[in-house]
Amino acid sequence: MIFSKSIRFLIAIFLFATIVSYAQQTSVMIRAKAKDAKFIGSSIGGAKIIVSDAQTGVILAEGITSGSTGNTDLIMKTAHERGQSLSEESTAGFLATLDLETPVLAQIDVYAPWNKKQAQVHASTQTWILPGKDILGDGIIVEIPGFVIDILAPQTHERLASEVFEVKANIVMVCGCPVEENGLWNASNYQIRAVALQDGKKVKEIDLQQTEKSSTFSGDMQLEKGLYEIQVYAFDPETGNTGLDRTNIIIN
Repeated sequence: MIFSKSIRFLIAIFLFATIVSYAQQTSVMIRAKAKDAKFIGSSIGGAKIIVSDAQTGVILAEGITSGSTGNTDLIMKTAHERGQSLSEESTAGFLATLDLETPVLAQIDVYAPWNKKQAQVHASTQTWILPGKDILGDGIIVEIPGFVIDILAPQTHERLASEVFEVKANIVMVCGCPVEENGLWNASNYQIRAVALQDGKKVKEIDLQQTEKSSTFSGDMQLEKGLYEIQVYAFDPETGNTGLDRTNIIIN
């Protein structure tokens, strides 16, 4: 009986080892790139990447992109030909390592920028991945639209007198690149505005102008007594790229 159990145990180990031996390690580089800008990397907290089996939902790999936003001249100032790489060795990405026995239709979900929840966008794609067939270089690039907007003033639930107050916001591209007058991401090309809503209806809208500080925009607004939602948005009429942040205030 003991001998029989030992044989069964050895057979089980052999079968397990046989199954494992068929799995092939496969590397897949995944990158998140801001719309009309650069790659999303360590400087803004990266992008969350989840790779799963599209048919079963089983997660195969997950992690955060890390590295630099990439070479500005290469990405933003150079005409690109077919097959030309946009990335360099230091460019941000997440290298997923998968152990595959058979081809898998992979679901790739990207959440970015990971540390800025009010600006976070979910984008996804699907692709077949074959055992032992690495996807490297630029790898799989998923585009993330938007701007990262942080309303600096007024503060959340701030009580203000019924007089002129400042609306101030910090605005950058999703990769963290600056938005500024006459810069590469020229603020003059964007509509940057603040909107006041009461009971869901727009009651006022103003333009915001750049302050002395890069990527910081400000304007004056005056509202009557009541409860308001303040929105700040950036819109690029050429590309359709859009970002928004909002807060709530009380006018006494």
